[in-house]
Amino acid sequence: MSQIDLVLFDSDGTLVDSEIIVAKAWEQYLPSFGITLTAEDVLARFKGISMSESVDQLVQMRGAAFPESFVPDFRVYMSTMLQNELQPIRGALDLVDSLNIPFCLVSNGPREKIELCLGVTGLLPYFEGRIFSAYEVGAWKPDPRLYLHAAHAMGVDPSRCAVVEDSLPGMHAGLAAGMTVFGLQEDTPHPDIPESVHVVRSLGELRVILSDKKYS
Repeated sequence: MSQIDLVLFDSDGTLVDSEIIVAKAWEQYLPSFGITLTAEDVLARFKGISMSESVDQLVQMRGAAFPESFVPDFRVYMSTMLQNELQPIRGALDLVDSLNIPFCLVSNGPREKIELCLGVTGLLPYFEGRIFSAYEVGAWKPDPRLYLHAAHAMGVDPSRCAVVEDSLPGMHAGLAAGMTVFGLQEDTPHPDIPESVHVVRSLGELRVILSDKKYS
């Protein structure tokens, strides 16, 4: 049995149901710039990757650069939709409220977006002072440095950490950091999930697993 002394949660799609809202924001925002993508297209292309990587792909599709205001204006548009529509992932509040193991949040997103999402869903009080943003570390998943930085800051060896992720880049980052990885897959699991990832179908299932502080 391996002891778990720290749980590192992803945010988007793991604790907050933001990914479909952000995808819809892209779907509505992009036609003004000559690009047509459905929300499903956006999720297939951009799920789990950084904003800069997403924009690089969009530039290739458009065949031209975007104005400097493209990303800031999109973030405002997206934030309004999140404030109006965002909900926590089913079981998220119960999980963090009952968890007896130290935990933190590790996200590819900027702190402003992370705190907005946590605040709208009632999760922010559980993570204040324990939020790690890729923008502040300078490393984005699937690079493991973000998770390694968070573990070091929390004073826990990576081998005694558990990562909770819904995206492939996040799962790969956790594995590369030498951590136990739980892949939240409420629907049909992604066919490319590595075999060493422990797939869970709900946060309620994960709550039962973590109640022992260990996993074999």
